[in-house]
Amino acid sequence: MLDVIWTTVRLAAVTTILLLVLATPLAWWLARRRTWWKEIVAAVASLPIVLPPTVLGFYLLLLLAPQSPLMALLHPFGVRTLAFTFEGLVIGSMVYSLPFAVQPIRAAFEAMGERPMEVAATLRATPLDAFVSIALPMARRGFLGAAILVFAHTVGEFGVVLMIGGSVPGKTEVVSTRIYQLVESLQFGEAHKLAAGLIAFAFAVMLAMMLIERTGSRRT
Repeated sequence: MLDVIWTTVRLAAVTTILLLVLATPLAWWLARRRTWWKEIVAAVASLPIVLPPTVLGFYLLLLLAPQSPLMALLHPFGVRTLAFTFEGLVIGSMVYSLPFAVQPIRAAFEAMGERPMEVAATLRATPLDAFVSIALPMARRGFLGAAILVFAHTVGEFGVVLMIGGSVPGKTEVVSTRIYQLVESLQFGEAHKLAAGLIAFAFAVMLAMMLIERTGSRRT
């Protein structure tokens, strides 16, 4: 049981860290760019919200399979496939949770407006200096909300991880897939324990998000 919990926490933590790094420039571009096709990019990034997890997992499985063009590029490095591996789970989780990272950070960047960056420019700050010293601190609530949402979303995901990971014990088995297997084998007592733990975790996440929003509203 502990190995399943550890795999779940490790997957959620790695996914959260990587997504915060990758989603930040995308969210900044979406918040600052003035072009008509940026909403097309935003719509593509938001597709995992409306796509069934099994559909997303199916195409990711094809992408990570040995015969895919992507894997063909990695064959010279000794990588035949990323399907049914922890690394594959991370890739799938990042794609599946991308909207939950991009949208809160984008909203935080948009909320700060143009004025702070304009003032920084008049003080001869470079765009990078202004971004690091002004934009990132002002958007910290967005980053905190994104981190909580991505971590929680990854912990609770089922369809994508089952399609890509296959629930290999000690390797790709996570809490959600373990519950599924326990129910299949009629081990309802163990399933109740894990399911109740996820319910408590989900409640804590929602409470944290509400407190963050309430704190932000008071400051505003």
